[in-house]
Amino acid sequence: MNRRTLIAVAAIAVVVVGLFLVRLVSNTGDEETIATTTQSTTSTAAVDPTTTSLATTTTTGATATTVAEESGFPVTIEADNGPVTIETRPERIVSISPTSTEVLFAIGAGDQVVAVDSFSTYPEEAPVTDLSAFTPNVEAIASYEPDLVILSFDPGDVIAGLEALDIPVIMHGTAATLDQAYTQWEQLGAATGHIADAVGVVAETTADIDAALATLPDGTDELTYYYELDPTFYSVTSSTFIGEIMSLTGMKSIADEADPDGFGFPQLTAEYIIEQNPTFIYLADATAAGQSAETVAARPGWDTLDAVKNGAVVALDDDVASRWGPRVADLVATIVASINDRELVDA
Repeated sequence: MNRRTLIAVAAIAVVVVGLFLVRLVSNTGDEETIATTTQSTTSTAAVDPTTTSLATTTTTGATATTVAEESGFPVTIEADNGPVTIETRPERIVSISPTSTEVLFAIGAGDQVVAVDSFSTYPEEAPVTDLSAFTPNVEAIASYEPDLVILSFDPGDVIAGLEALDIPVIMHGTAATLDQAYTQWEQLGAATGHIADAVGVVAETTADIDAALATLPDGTDELTYYYELDPTFYSVTSSTFIGEIMSLTGMKSIADEADPDGFGFPQLTAEYIIEQNPTFIYLADATAAGQSAETVAARPGWDTLDAVKNGAVVALDDDVASRWGPRVADLVATIVASINDRELVDA
């Protein structure tokens, strides 16, 4: 399995539908506790191929954030690396996580970001540097004089090194559920002074996902799909994060029966895929591996597949399909649109 595949198979899954914010004000001093809770009823997903590994950590489904009532700071959040206290509003943020970079800009904290890793190419205004997302370096990060650093994983000593320099670090590993992704967005909102904006982004994302799903036709539970992680036929089952997104539509993964051990990311064979004859083929390696409807049709025997004959081979945006930021709603919309387009052709 190549490095991209190893990273891609760090995918995740679950079911979520909404979010509500509960403010519990304590009676001690001027402190108040903001408890952010999400409840699961629908699902969606995202995986970051540039900053995750098979050993990534995940966030919890609910979190409590304690802040000062007047200024919003200091704030303490429960990140993947434990409780992190931020004394004042950070003005020099370094993000070594493409997903966190997207979230920071989405919640209005973009002006506070002074440097991001080389893979954080969205949005366009993100201050991209040569900082490595694969091998983050304490000295390189510290050279930007940050007052907050966001990481997606710790190779072993980066967090300790930054903390030794009195630089607070928030680690947000690959979200295992949409619920957990929402929690991360809200934590970044609290940590940067944009909690209301973060809650708004969560609400908007949820609404966009629900609106897309509402347009689905009947009978989608009879549809199947093959989701390609790379050209060596690694795929995803319904138990993964991406699989849960697909489950929202009613479709079933052809990889389910090829994963008796429950790994979630089995390597299929061309023969198996042809035999299963999926209704749809989704290419999560379109850019990275140069895959397209044309290259799929040119594979030996694949021109007999219904997905190829019916124009149901869909090239996905690699980044949108691999991150757990607000653009996850775009991924859902793309999947839903592909189903609706097929229905128009069949009609």
